[in-house]
Amino acid sequence: MEQGAFTADGCSVEVYRLLPPGDEPGIVHAAVPAGASILELGSGAGRVTHALLELGHPVVAVDDSPEMLANVRAEKVCSKIEDLRLGRVFDVVLLGSHLVNTASEADRAAFLATARAHVAPGGRVLVEWHPPEWFDSVRDGQGGRLGEVDVRLGQVVRDGDLLSAVVRYSAGTRWWSQAFTCRRLDPQSLKAALTSAGLTFERWHAEDRTWFSASPE
Repeated sequence: MEQGAFTADGCSVEVYRLLPPGDEPGIVHAAVPAGASILELGSGAGRVTHALLELGHPVVAVDDSPEMLANVRAEKVCSKIEDLRLGRVFDVVLLGSHLVNTASEADRAAFLATARAHVAPGGRVLVEWHPPEWFDSVRDGQGGRLGEVDVRLGQVVRDGDLLSAVVRYSAGTRWWSQAFTCRRLDPQSLKAALTSAGLTFERWHAEDRTWFSASPE
């Protein structure tokens, strides 16, 4: 079966074209001023980007995959997050997709530093993460349906603060898989990472604590 293009970190472009925007745009919109400019780090194929545009936000989408960005209908920049230097600031910098839970401490520091460098004074960085309790709840077979795509976790392995698994996506007769590893951050580790980047935790923006904001110091 032809599975289409994949990004360097194993994401299927076709899957991200099929996935619906979900709750994320509404959470972001409710957390920021009307019409706030947004820099979206790791935009993928524009799943969230396009919904934010419809909600009245000018968005600059950043991704390191030209194949992903080919689907984005907004101003876009092809760059790794850690290498981004636009010389511009935005009302809001969006770091979604649980990127802050990357297994690499160096990558986490670089992602947050990029966010800090591009947020305007008085602006905010919005971050999506896996809270500590999520790591305790993950199990093989966990998942559900997102639009026309069924999403299931398998091969879950825990090693200290690290959790590895494989996500299987299926839509009709098509399927894709993606392996990932993420790191549990306790509140102290999260605060330390934010402080090192010149950011201060602000507040939660979802009842399940999966989204929070940070302000520039």
